[in-house]
Amino acid sequence: MKKSIFLVLTFLITISSYSQIPQGISYQAVAFNSGGNPITNGNVGVKISILDNSITGTVVYSETYTKTTNAQGLFNLNIGQGTPSLGTFSTINWGTNSKFLKVEVDPAGGTNYTNVGTNQLMSVPYALLSGNVSSQQSINNVIVSENKNSAIKGGLTVIYSDTEAKGYYVSPSGGAGSWNGTATFSTPIMGTTASNYTIIVYSNTEAKGYYVSPTGGAGAWNGTVTFSSPIIGGVSSNYTNIIYSATEARGYYVSPSGGAGNWNGTATFSSPIKGAISSNFITVLYSDTEAKGYFVSPTGGAGNWNGTVTFTSPIKGAFASGDVIIVYSDTEAKGYYVSPTGGAGNWNGTATFSSPIKNGVSSGQ
Repeated sequence: MKKSIFLVLTFLITISSYSQIPQGISYQAVAFNSGGNPITNGNVGVKISILDNSITGTVVYSETYTKTTNAQGLFNLNIGQGTPSLGTFSTINWGTNSKFLKVEVDPAGGTNYTNVGTNQLMSVPYALLSGNVSSQQSINNVIVSENKNSAIKGGLTVIYSDTEAKGYYVSPSGGAGSWNGTATFSTPIMGTTASNYTIIVYSNTEAKGYYVSPTGGAGAWNGTVTFSSPIIGGVSSNYTNIIYSATEARGYYVSPSGGAGNWNGTATFSSPIKGAISSNFITVLYSDTEAKGYFVSPTGGAGNWNGTVTFTSPIKGAFASGDVIIVYSDTEAKGYYVSPTGGAGNWNGTATFSSPIKNGVSSGQ
């Protein structure tokens, strides 16, 4: 029987400074076979292409890899550091036009590639997370929560080894920076994600949260969740982090009005998650035809999943601006929002097009 695959993926960014264009994009994905099982401990051939302006736009850069998956089917690579087959990564003009990432894979480890998807690069790598959304840096086992909004004070850093993570903080209300709290894992740590006041560290099926309250106090570990299938990534906004497996997503939050960081809410998908986007107080995850939103109210309260929408054709991408996220397919766009004055995040309004959607633009956050 012919073997086919699909990928479930997440992006992390490695940068030399926050004011410069990154020279590599850290990328990880899980390869599954036609039976829905991970391709474990095997070689896969990967071709990465950067397209300009649209999902069918001109290829401005492409490169190839041969990667070995781990026991969970996960492989990692740094886009921009493969074997170039077209163009030069360092000369890509990220500031002109939108950019799209095309991924092709040969599950046999060769060059007989199959296109497994093309998705728009949103805030990564060239805009990062602008405005009030935090950004993060993950280099040499250090994860840093960087506050982009000058009105947001304090800071968090977690240092980790294979199975141990330790947190350092300074309180938003003042005082000395201090180490406080250690988290241990029974299997190797695989990844991290960070918001202004929270950091998540995760292994294959376990995720733990470190936080500091926006109103002051000590940094501390609080809350652990486990997944029934391998974790493949995470996404963060100002006060929340979402960690997800192929079809399950869980939210960690700290209330803008203060208190402890906590896990709250699980969303399940009937098909593999293929994208995630966040902005200020909201995050949206989407599969091929389904999108779900997670929010925390700007005025305080718990983080929660609220609202699901479905599309009649495959979702192509998403845009974010302030307290709004738009998800779109070929001819349909739907909006998720939270009011700046408080309340729940909700889907509201659908726009339909008589011809295929080509692109979009958002205002600053």
